[in-house]
Amino acid sequence: MSLILSEEQEFLRDTVREFVQENAPVTALRALRDSQDPDGFSRELWKEMAELGWVGAALPEDLGGAGLGFAELGIVLEECGRTLAASPYLSTAVLGASALELAGTDAQKKELIPEICSGERVWALAFQEGGQFAPFECATVAESAGDGFRLSGEKLFVLDGHVADTLIVTARSAGGSSDREGIRLFLVDPKAAGVEITRTLMVDSRNAARIRFDAVEVDRSAALGQVGTGAATLDAVLDRAAICLSAEMLGSTQEVFERTLQYLKDRQQFGKPIGSFQALKHRAANLFCEVELSKSIVLDALRALDEGRPGLSLIASSCKARCSDTFVLAANEGVQMFGGIGMTDEEEVGLFLKRAKVAAHCFGDGAYHRNRFAALSGY
Repeated sequence: MSLILSEEQEFLRDTVREFVQENAPVTALRALRDSQDPDGFSRELWKEMAELGWVGAALPEDLGGAGLGFAELGIVLEECGRTLAASPYLSTAVLGASALELAGTDAQKKELIPEICSGERVWALAFQEGGQFAPFECATVAESAGDGFRLSGEKLFVLDGHVADTLIVTARSAGGSSDREGIRLFLVDPKAAGVEITRTLMVDSRNAARIRFDAVEVDRSAALGQVGTGAATLDAVLDRAAICLSAEMLGSTQEVFERTLQYLKDRQQFGKPIGSFQALKHRAANLFCEVELSKSIVLDALRALDEGRPGLSLIASSCKARCSDTFVLAANEGVQMFGGIGMTDEEEVGLFLKRAKVAAHCFGDGAYHRNRFAALSGY
């Protein structure tokens, strides 16, 4: 299997690249940050991207999607990563849509997924409770209460949690706080009594929130999936998220590498471009190899999602580990090779380093996924 894009995929890439660079350049992220925009992204732009069919790229046509695949969704995310475009793509088109598609009833899918594809509603998955990524460390409880459940607990780093129209919350109906089994997913209205949302200002300007649930009552119909399936659903959703975030990180990695390479050609020292110095040539060559490896593993992982290939968790972990490490390396090298100007807020390369540090830890960093890969492999 050739790890290259088809002609149609290349056309999609070129279209998305032109659109994103014109409508969501890095300067747009800076403007949102500096103005302390309450949403943290442009709703008008998000709606336009939905109308173009990009939000529902991997979702079925009969539910309002484009019926393409994760390979195409990954292309959109990769191009968004090139400009650090601010949007609820991961929270809504990946996390929310995947949870509904994998665990929702037919009625829930028919009602809710079209709202995702049209850009009408923003979704958020609230699952993390500690400073380190540990999806099954869940102390939030779901107690039976009348015809429904009562949720109590707290979630951290909820992507787009402060602007979400609907929350998908993991809560424990059985077992201890560290047990894998006993977790269920629930649809929660963020405006319901007992829900307290605090926006978290992330260093890379990505939207996140801390959400507290104080005896929040939900109907029994708000539960996603059957009893005993919550852990498997969460695993599958987070595997998709890790691969899709890797695609976004790949775009950012390529952009910062290309900017650094151009700087090495332009910057003069001792009467010649600094890129002509052997030490910097070696560093650039090493980085080029790492970027090419990341390209291959991301495209293969996206195709594995579309094919339903066995061993997807192994593929997802190897993909996220590789891209986390490569993005941080590329961003660090970029700042160092730019020199003093790279340390200033005026130079955009520093914004990529901030995104690299946050994205590397989101859904598990390289160390987490290498350990997970080893555990899944029987070590």
